[in-house]
Amino acid sequence: MKKIIIIGGGVSGLGAAYKVRRAAEAGNDVSFALIEKDDRLGGKIKTETVVDEWDSVDGTEFIVDGGPDCFLTSKPAVSRIAALLGFADDTLPTDDSRKKTLILSRGKLFEMPDGVMMFAPTKFLPFVTTGLFSWPGKIRMGLDLFVPKKKVAADEVNDETLESFIVRRMGRECLDRLAEPLVGGVHASDPKQMSLAATFPNLLDMEQKHGSMLLGFLDMRKKYPHKPGTKPRTFFTSLTGGMQELTDNMADAAGRDSITTGVSVESATRDGDSYVLKLSDGSTVTGDALIFATEAWSAATLLGDIDTQIAEAVAGIPASSSATVSFGFKEDEIGINMDAFGVLCPQKEGRKLMAATFSSTKWRGRAPTGKVMMRGFVGGPQNQAIMENTDEKLAEIALAEMRDILGVKGDPLFSRVYRWHLGMPQYTMGHLDRMAVIEGRSAEIAGLALAGGSYRGVGIPNCIESGERAVSKILGDWNIELAEDQVEEKRQH
Repeated sequence: MKKIIIIGGGVSGLGAAYKVRRAAEAGNDVSFALIEKDDRLGGKIKTETVVDEWDSVDGTEFIVDGGPDCFLTSKPAVSRIAALLGFADDTLPTDDSRKKTLILSRGKLFEMPDGVMMFAPTKFLPFVTTGLFSWPGKIRMGLDLFVPKKKVAADEVNDETLESFIVRRMGRECLDRLAEPLVGGVHASDPKQMSLAATFPNLLDMEQKHGSMLLGFLDMRKKYPHKPGTKPRTFFTSLTGGMQELTDNMADAAGRDSITTGVSVESATRDGDSYVLKLSDGSTVTGDALIFATEAWSAATLLGDIDTQIAEAVAGIPASSSATVSFGFKEDEIGINMDAFGVLCPQKEGRKLMAATFSSTKWRGRAPTGKVMMRGFVGGPQNQAIMENTDEKLAEIALAEMRDILGVKGDPLFSRVYRWHLGMPQYTMGHLDRMAVIEGRSAEIAGLALAGGSYRGVGIPNCIESGERAVSKILGDWNIELAEDQVEEKRQH
């Protein structure tokens, strides 16, 4: 039997493990052994329930997501896994009846104009009447219709930073007040360094196709269909029990008997056609293939004994640390209008808080009756120093920011701090060149593959698919082809 070793038990590693299980169930003589250094599975996906001990009306709990709280609905991987494992009915759409996003600008809160897609307005009246932008800023954004598209030679890679692209097409004010907190915030990246070709290549393609961002987004704008009696399909979706419901189900389906937690990998070498791992508990694991499903900085330290070119390219992918801080309040004490999804704080405002989500507004059932929940985001590439604070200090900073920016009153019922050390990869300029080396060299080495958010997308669906692709690559090395790969290939084409 062929054995695939998987390093990393986050959603990428579990995506790989569950795919190996499906390959085995399809009649292939394959198995896996997954090694996770932490005592828990799920990686950055972590859900905690906090029992309501404060005058509970219905005895329910707060559901706190410490990492990502949702997935992008348009990407099919999570929905596909949910359907395979029988928890599709647990998908939770955003409560769009209360959909509103606030943006801090010049020390004041403004509602994001209706019709904005990423950074471009698609509705005229909300755009011209908003106080978020100055009139010169609005005029400059409108001039996007007349700015010529960038000329790209046939043999030239079309890439530039987010800052360069937005300023060139729609002006500095659009970058500072909208694009940076919206687009850059998804990747917690520095707009001055962020590679657009590696993060949002559709924007570069849109410019070449339409010659204008405004025309491109108007063409793209569509409403999600909703059939009576079914759940609405919103842009973002979560799970009723929190996002850890996904990774728990994947671990169960893959088989926990093949998963080892609380043990780290000390070294990884290749011995002929086999891969040999030495673990922190003194044991050794040998397999016919190896998948690295960890952060790039972690994989780089182990790859050196397998391939120096891959190791150097992987080591060149930077990462930043961040944390989320969640608070529960009594609804009648918080003192603010909770009819919004949250607030974005552009870097230009100089705040310690990057953003805050009104969790119990955005997702029904996240807080008991009579209670509300919020969570703040701190860190990111522009403020790594804040991560040197203790958890207690981070909670104090986040709460002080919420009080100053939003007017939050009352004392929190609880707080939870979740740290993600070097957890957000940065797709800086040159990322695609690094990926060409990583993927090119990996293709030449039988039984070796890399997966995770450090490479081709940071979202949960991207990570699941990266784990699945890693398994497909290895099975291909062994001339094993799965029917589901053929179906996926037809879907993509």
